[in-house]
Amino acid sequence: MNALTRTDFNFKGQKSVYHGKVRDVYNINDDLMVMVATDRISAFDVILPKGIPFKGQVLNQIAAKFLDATSDIVPNWKLATPDPMVTVGLKAEGFRVEMIIRGYLTGSAWREYKNGSRELCGVKLPEGMKENQKFPTPIITPTTKADEGHDQNISKEEIIAQGLVSKEDYEQMEKYTYALFERGTEIAAKKGLILVDTKYEFGKRDGKVILIDEIHTPDSSRYFYAEGYEEKFAAGQPQKQLSKEFVRQWLIEHNFMNEPGQVMPEITDEYAVSVSDRYIELYEHIVGEKFEKAANAENLAARIEKNVSDYLATL
Repeated sequence: MNALTRTDFNFKGQKSVYHGKVRDVYNINDDLMVMVATDRISAFDVILPKGIPFKGQVLNQIAAKFLDATSDIVPNWKLATPDPMVTVGLKAEGFRVEMIIRGYLTGSAWREYKNGSRELCGVKLPEGMKENQKFPTPIITPTTKADEGHDQNISKEEIIAQGLVSKEDYEQMEKYTYALFERGTEIAAKKGLILVDTKYEFGKRDGKVILIDEIHTPDSSRYFYAEGYEEKFAAGQPQKQLSKEFVRQWLIEHNFMNEPGQVMPEITDEYAVSVSDRYIELYEHIVGEKFEKAANAENLAARIEKNVSDYLATL
């Protein structure tokens, strides 16, 4: 079990480090970001007690490919991937809002709908919808970005009224979100997949809105297999999906949704390896290429430190 769950680097020009739920982000001279995709895994806004081997590499490489595949739509932060688990890019002032876009009624949106809600983040939902049904057009359901605890649903109107994002910047983010989702949907369809929902994060640099963080990964997105979707939907059966949802479902089955009094179930080595295998399967379906496990997996921190330091020295 070799998984990278913590980093503590000190790169040349480093000003600070932020340890997120999954990524460790190093600020270099207030100009660049070194984003390390660790093998930590989170669900229900809590970090699970054991890392998942190769998960960081999977996420980093998927995100890098999709950042490159959408750079004609929106400028993004990525400059280079000097290590399989690292992206180096431009530092931007991140907006305190996540843009979640949904093409289908599923997940938390379905749970709210099933409980009687017909409005989500200020968006009116049609009556009579079923689980996993496609929306007439994709809907944007933003959340506030919390450092700790749960992100909170919020409407476009509330975001602008509270001054979280200016009207002009929000409408630019909205436009980019629809365009990115359309591109992601097209790419997924070529792989026999349906991009169900996803989230995007944006920031501002030199007065321009740019795309930051990961995109279209199984941690930030939900995919269904296109084959069998209609039959399963008509029969009211669960969809076969590619996302982190299988980890959430496993936790729910073990009576954990990060609610008061609940205890995190044990993550055995066997279960961690099975999750790793699923992430690799996700990679191969989403990207359409065989996953190559990176070398020097026995000493990930040393490998990353060398690769990043060598890259920074070239700048």
